[in-house]
Amino acid sequence: MATTNDHPGEQAAQDPIKLIGVRDSALSLDEVFRAVGDDAAGGTALFVGTVRNHDGGADVEELGYSCHPSAEAEMRRVAEKVAAEFPVRALAAVHRVGDLRVGDLAVVVAVSCPHRGEAFEACRKLIDDLKHEVPIWKHQRFSDGTNEWVGA
Repeated sequence: MATTNDHPGEQAAQDPIKLIGVRDSALSLDEVFRAVGDDAAGGTALFVGTVRNHDGGADVEELGYSCHPSAEAEMRRVAEKVAAEFPVRALAAVHRVGDLRVGDLAVVVAVSCPHRGEAFEACRKLIDDLKHEVPIWKHQRFSDGTNEWVGA
């Protein structure tokens, strides 16, 4: 019998980036999950970032996301970096821009890999790097009438 790593399913896919997008409309968990479906994947990790009702001790009423025109290209660059580091079978990432309310989906990312540990690690790296490297900014509006920019 061949060793585990000899099987093609244990390797990264040729073109694992299935969905990258910056959108001004509601995000779909189903769309992202379907995008990373792969018969060779034994693990799929999905992260969903939502608008919470507080930040830094203040009540958040709503927020708005805006981005630089290069944001989608930067998302792809980050995704390519993650796909090069892990045996990614499929990867998807979408981020919302525009005005959002508490509970709305702000970002959805998913990664499928041959094994669960790799999927968890790759998904964590993907969301962490997107947050730190992609030019998307959050403008929070608080219930006391104040506001702040985050990531700008």
